[in-house]
Amino acid sequence: MGREERMPTEREWLLMEVIWDRGDTITSSEILQQVQAVDEMSDRTERVLLHHLVKKGLVGYTVDEHDSRVYHYFAKRTREECLREKQSSFIDAYHRGSGIGAAVSFLQGIDLSDAEISELEDILKQRKKHE
Repeated sequence: MGREERMPTEREWLLMEVIWDRGDTITSSEILQQVQAVDEMSDRTERVLLHHLVKKGLVGYTVDEHDSRVYHYFAKRTREECLREKQSSFIDAYHRGSGIGAAVSFLQGIDLSDAEISELEDILKQRKKHE
């Protein structure tokens, strides 16, 4: 399975956000209830997406000790790990592996306030100190 195949799709990311935000185990009905606040997802679609996330190794589960029909899901990878992987994949696919090319392209495409520009300058200064 290639790197991109292990990453959550956009719809799967919705479920991951709910799981990450919980920080503990969460049932599929609890996930669906929260996801449906932002996306009209059916319970069947949710089950399929959860199955994909488990298969990709991003989510694990335990079976409820009192009711074997209830699964408790938990994240096996952090939000930060998945973001780094997605960023790396995006940079490779759309900017030929050039991090600076991706950063320049992104920054040229958005309006930044003076405060945001100062924050970016501070980040760059900190990065330069660590090299």
